[in-house]
Amino acid sequence: MDREALFQQIKKKNSYLCIGLDTDMEKIPAHLRSTADPIFEFNKQIIDATHDYCVAYKPNIAFYEALGPKGWESLQKTMDYIPKGIFTIADAKRGDIGNTSALYARTFFEYFHFDSVTVAPYMGEDSVKPFLYKDKWVILLAHTSNPGSSDFQLLESVVTGRKLYEEVLQKSQQWATPDQLMFVVGATQAEKMESIRAQAPEHFFLVPGIGAQGGDLKMVSQYGMNAQCGLLVNSARAIIYASSGPDFAQRAREEAVNVRDEMARHLQDYYK
Repeated sequence: MDREALFQQIKKKNSYLCIGLDTDMEKIPAHLRSTADPIFEFNKQIIDATHDYCVAYKPNIAFYEALGPKGWESLQKTMDYIPKGIFTIADAKRGDIGNTSALYARTFFEYFHFDSVTVAPYMGEDSVKPFLYKDKWVILLAHTSNPGSSDFQLLESVVTGRKLYEEVLQKSQQWATPDQLMFVVGATQAEKMESIRAQAPEHFFLVPGIGAQGGDLKMVSQYGMNAQCGLLVNSARAIIYASSGPDFAQRAREEAVNVRDEMARHLQDYYK
């Protein structure tokens, strides 16, 4: 999916919501656990309930690979079930020497047919470039939401004076255009969103951290939007685990609608 097609989906749905399919066998409703494929059955019902209100789904690969071959099968069935036209993100955080990265890229782009994959930039250009497929996206970790992000991301260069995450933003834009490269910017870093947007004015940002992690959607939207929205804001637990009972899908739908409605207001404010 190219950038214009993604923007058209955002306009059509008045939404820039990405739903994280962080599907944990320990958290899905008990009545699903006796089904043939509990992970897929949960995902299927979540997708049925929410696909009208989101523009992207983001399976966190760890939840699937931890289950071995059956987990990979659940992931494939999930990918096959997601409706066409919805952007898909393999939240895999890969990044290794070139030939290994090339195999990771083949896994997620050629086998599972994801639109994008999250990549760690620590090993530099040759670890990222194998993911630069035509009509696919690299989503590079820049400034994340986790408590330990400051251990490295905020270290300052003695040469440029820039923080490490700023070096990532600057350097990586030499490797790919805004048509292939997104950045992960945590919602709990919303106070930095304005300066990050100034450093990457045309790129899309994948923004985790709203909902259960407490990120501020209003601030993210105010400081992060650009001419093509430029945001995919992820919510996982607050939507998919809104209920642990038989009504889990309906409750997920209600939560997705609430987020979508707020996003529609922010879009209207930005583009009026």
